[in-house]
Amino acid sequence: MSKKLSKEERKAMARKALEDRAKQPKKANGSGFAKLDADAKGLSD
Repeated sequence: MSKKLSKEERKAMARKALEDRAKQPKKANGSGFAKLDADAKGLSD
């Protein structure tokens, strides 16, 4: 079992994740339910 993270450690991890996502934006294929439907179709194949 992993050790319990402090509030500061969780904040630091979240901040790093947000920065990483900002550096490499993901292209959205549509939005909302249209995207969910397309993703679900891809998973069912």
